[in-house]
Amino acid sequence: MFKSELDPDRPFTPLSIAVLAVSDTRTLETDTAGALLKELMEADGHRCAARAVVRDDIQQIRAQVMAWVTDPGIDAVITTGGTGFSGRDVTPEALEPLFAKRMEGFSVLFHQYSATTVGTSSLQSRATGGLIGETFVFVLPGSRGACRDAWEGILRAQLDNRHMPCNFVELMPRLAER
Repeated sequence: MFKSELDPDRPFTPLSIAVLAVSDTRTLETDTAGALLKELMEADGHRCAARAVVRDDIQQIRAQVMAWVTDPGIDAVITTGGTGFSGRDVTPEALEPLFAKRMEGFSVLFHQYSATTVGTSSLQSRATGGLIGETFVFVLPGSRGACRDAWEGILRAQLDNRHMPCNFVELMPRLAER
């Protein structure tokens, strides 16, 4: 759906990406969405630096994400779950206040891409993204389909330094500029 072009002359730069499942019912063993993200990113040459599961609790979500954001060995964080409208869905509330810069376009592109696979049900997600410190954080729904849509439709290209005309990896060395 979206145009993606790679510069064949650039060597690939693998990233270390952490994956957090937000769920009151899943465990690391039953977190199929997080497992899928790990599989997809590793198939594309990246490294899953860490995986964890926390309850739908603002403080637990923030604590785990901040631990990863402050780890210099982690380049990006992806969360799954807690983006819907139920009373327990609090991932955007937990993380958006921490964003130094909010990535409005991520939500827009996610919904455009997701609508091609799930139609108007895409409205039921509050997927978002932003920058916490010097780390990109992407907040995805907890379904395997949504995680696949986000990775294949957006993140695969933007987390690949060969993607043209621009990508997030090119920005990473400049995120600390003031």
